[in-house]
Amino acid sequence: MLKVNDINVYYGNIHALKGVSLEIHQGEIVTLIGANGAGKSTLLKTLSGLLKPKSGEILFENEHLAGKVPQLIVKKGISHVPEGRRVFANMSVEENLELGAYLRKDKQGIREDFEKVYQLFPRLYERRKQLSGTLSGGEQQMLAMGRALMARPRLLLLDEPSMGLAPLLVKTIFQIIEEINKTGTTILLVEQNANMALSIADRAYVIETGNIVASGRASDLGQSDQIRKAYLGGH
Repeated sequence: MLKVNDINVYYGNIHALKGVSLEIHQGEIVTLIGANGAGKSTLLKTLSGLLKPKSGEILFENEHLAGKVPQLIVKKGISHVPEGRRVFANMSVEENLELGAYLRKDKQGIREDFEKVYQLFPRLYERRKQLSGTLSGGEQQMLAMGRALMARPRLLLLDEPSMGLAPLLVKTIFQIIEEINKTGTTILLVEQNANMALSIADRAYVIETGNIVASGRASDLGQSDQIRKAYLGGH
């Protein structure tokens, strides 16, 4: 479904991604784990068109996407839930969700997707007329995910969905990620909580200072002593 071949991304003179290659198959949950500053968010921003790679290729369903504008990438079926939620604080929950469907013209489908999002996140339905800036961190995370789903993505990029949330809410968010995946949406998950991420993912990649240093089945990486020591708090 998605193939990334040897991409190099720079911030000015800083070489942020160094020849990164990975692939994601239809229907999978793939997680990308690594320390802060390893290049995880940079990779997601490059996939969604917010950053342009200096070299390498990004193929989504055999179509070249590297360097394309973000709205075109959304149109092709990739939605990005950014780190830090980034909801439009002065707009209501409902207006934020409407913006997620900005590129769509199918009114009936949009109505159906509103229903689906409210079923997935009942709290958003209760708060639908409320300004997004007044929501709790967990509710804002739900809204950011719901907004991305309104574009009907085939691939959902999630950047740190559990950041700053209470443990109970983290559990809820991860259950919802699994539910979204069960409806047929493929997911690339970037997550500091490596234990949780590996517990729901099919496969995983480990990134260190812009290089992919390990990859494999999530369950195997979760058992690896080296990975446990570095990322899972094991000894």
